[in-house]
Amino acid sequence: TLVFYIAGKMFCLTDIDEFDSVNVKCDPDKAIELRATYEAVNPGYHMNKKHWITVVPGEDISVDLLAELIDDSWNLIVDKLSKKEQQRLRPG
Repeated sequence: TLVFYIAGKMFCLTDIDEFDSVNVKCDPDKAIELRATYEAVNPGYHMNKKHWITVVPGEDISVDLLAELIDDSWNLIVDKLSKKEQQRLRPG
């Protein structure tokens, strides 16, 4: 499993051999909306079902949407960090 971290906290993971799904952290309300809208979005596999989603790339999920979900996941983690750490990670 390939796991991506920011500030020691996981925000994205996928299988390193077969890129058949991606787990990302997600706002619980947005997760409900995404699961209702896209067949390829499911509760997080082996993760907290309230805060994580599993996304299966393909016809239903564009590259842009997947990138947006990964960015959102990264931002959810960074938003919880100290202001100093947020400024370091989001310069400008």
